Amino acid sequence: MLDKILPRNLSVADRIIRILLGLAILSLVVIGPQTAWGYLGLVLVATGLIGRCALYGLFGISTLRDPVTT
Repeated sequence: MLDKILPRNLSVADRIIRILLGLAILSLVVIGPQTAWGYLGLVLVATGLIGRCALYGLFGISTLRDPVTT
């Protein structure tokens, strides 16, 4: 059902980069300036884990080599 609403559009490399960058940004909450802006890293981590990005879907972007069509 989720594939009909928001299909997968992130490659494995894109997902890994998003997770690592998200964790780095999220660390700003604990280490560094300790601002709430670091919680934006949760968005990157979440999209990296589920493999779907709403903004990519909105603009018709996909980093998958072979998008699975059903």
